[in-house]
Amino acid sequence: MTVAMAASRSLRNLLMRRLTVPAHQDFSVSLRPMGSAAQEQASRAAPCEASGHSYESLLVTPAEKHILHVQLNRPDKRNAMNKAFWREMVECFNKIAQDSGCRAVVISGAGKMFSSGIDLMDMASDLLQPEGDDVARISWYLRDLISRYQETFSVIEKCPKPVIAAIHGNCIGAGVDLITACDIRYCTQDAVFQVKEVDVGLAADVGTLQRLPKIIGNQSLVNELAFTCRKMMADEALSSGLVSCLSRPLLSLRRSRMFPDKELMLDSALALAAEIASKSPVAVQSTKINLLYSRDHPVAEGLNYMATWNMSMLQTQDIVKSVQAMMEKKDAKSVTFSKL
Repeated sequence: MTVAMAASRSLRNLLMRRLTVPAHQDFSVSLRPMGSAAQEQASRAAPCEASGHSYESLLVTPAEKHILHVQLNRPDKRNAMNKAFWREMVECFNKIAQDSGCRAVVISGAGKMFSSGIDLMDMASDLLQPEGDDVARISWYLRDLISRYQETFSVIEKCPKPVIAAIHGNCIGAGVDLITACDIRYCTQDAVFQVKEVDVGLAADVGTLQRLPKIIGNQSLVNELAFTCRKMMADEALSSGLVSCLSRPLLSLRRSRMFPDKELMLDSALALAAEIASKSPVAVQSTKINLLYSRDHPVAEGLNYMATWNMSMLQTQDIVKSVQAMMEKKDAKSVTFSKL
């Protein structure tokens, strides 16, 4: 008991020393998430594209402070994924991963649906007329091609910033591959999900078969969806755990837990992103990295990795700032964290 009390006193004294923040570190008040009208006004005043993000198939805009909105931007082609898309998503999320000012991302689709999947007309030359003059060389080429396409969605998962998918209308084929690489998924009442690859003569090869079973935790359901290509409607996506259509900012929708239209869904997704962005970026990004590591490793390995990770991350001043705000009974959103 004496040893435990001494350890407790030592920990308390250490925390108090760390809470003695140098005078030059001030605590300024950050903006709270804006309402819909304010968001619309801000978006009109904001530049059309985020700095350094100019693409053919994507539109990246600053939604609020520390938040980027990535739109699949081929509405006339039902956001079908062409050759440019597979290249630009990697470029886009590699930049976002290195963007110290970005703390959360929302992905949505422009126009009437999220995505109709691969643009078969544009991709046909790569898939149906592969390079090479014998089986070995053709196979080598295709393996490299598939690996590069896999990276298009893996780069979302590797990005340390939380990524929220806001899905409306159809989310078909490669669209499902994309959203399963995201951290959180919201959808509208009219959302339809379909693992479509078997219907076009191939097995899904860029993420769905690997990630979907771990998301919904029902191998039988995953097998049924993948073998039959049947449509999964929004209510089944919610009940299975594919999406989490929680709507705290929209209390009138709480009972149904489903968004009636794209605008309300995006409002809620951006509000969620703003809430995440108000937290310590060290804490949030560390959490994402360790959640993914623990998903793919046994518990003991995950705990060991966590201990190694936090032996450095616990030294952050973000803890000092957060605890001081709690002790002073300040709103956690009043804390200003440094860029990461």
